[in-house]
Amino acid sequence: MRIREVEISDDMIRLGQFLKLAGLAENGAHARELVEEGDVTVNGRVESRRGAQLHDGDVIAVGEEKTRLVATG
Repeated sequence: MRIREVEISDDMIRLGQFLKLAGLAENGAHARELVEEGDVTVNGRVESRRGAQLHDGDVIAVGEEKTRLVATG
C-alpha cells in the first residue's frame, strides 16, 4: 500500500489538526471520534490523545489509509 505524504510548514502539528489537514477527518468532531474509537495509529501504535504531537516522518493511519508527515519548517 502506498503512503501519501502530507507537508506542513512547521516542526510539529497536533494529531487532531493533522487528521483534518490530511483529509482523514471531516472536522474536529470527526477527528475526536476517530481517536476515541481507537481508529488512529501513529507509527503503528494506537494513539488515544487527539493533542499528541506529530513530527517529521511520523506515519499516521486511519483504517487502510496511511499518510506520512513531512515537516518543511
